[in-house]
Amino acid sequence: MRARSLLAAAAIGYLLGTFPTADLVARRASAGRVDLRRSGSGNPGTMNAVNVLGAKAGAAVLVGDLGKGALASVVGGAVAGPVGAHVGGSASVIGHCYPAWNGFRGGKGVAASVGQCLVTFPAYFPIDLAVGAATAAMPWWRQRAFGATMVSSACWVAGGVVWWRRGWSNGWGPTPSAALPIAAAVSSAVIAERFAAGQRSHHHGHHRDDHRDDHDQHEG
Repeated sequence: MRARSLLAAAAIGYLLGTFPTADLVARRASAGRVDLRRSGSGNPGTMNAVNVLGAKAGAAVLVGDLGKGALASVVGGAVAGPVGAHVGGSASVIGHCYPAWNGFRGGKGVAASVGQCLVTFPAYFPIDLAVGAATAAMPWWRQRAFGATMVSSACWVAGGVVWWRRGWSNGWGPTPSAALPIAAAVSSAVIAERFAAGQRSHHHGHHRDDHRDDHDQHEG
């Protein structure tokens, strides 16, 4: 019974995570003319929406993706208790990053993980925002989104361990347990893989462009 409840929390969280927030926002904001997966950075996320479609569209994507992670955590908790909240939250990040309906090619999952943190680790949430704001304010980090995100993720996992081991209060979230840092680590690992995949794709794209330039010069 317990295993079935956790599986249900995971399945519901995954399905919520696959909701195509960025695609729907882009379609509405551009009357169907813009596909974020083929525009700008190619990432169906907040920053690409801001750069391609403007701040209003970007804010809509952010709210939608935050909502996915938060709702999945709430529903997971309702279905399978405190551990289910963590399972549902991490499953939503996985669903956002690897949606089955789109060939498992999704966004980077950062906003969904923030929604997960808001519900499952509210005591740490202000710290999470502070770390994110601090890294974003530093020019060196701003040019290295992957590094800044990994710093924030490491702090999230470490915070989960500290709150669990010390038994500190967690606001409206579930009582801290081992599931807290484990879920944070799972979500962080998925996000890290998506960033790494994006960097590999970017590198291969430059490599192909360089090869094409060499070929054109040779032909010339």
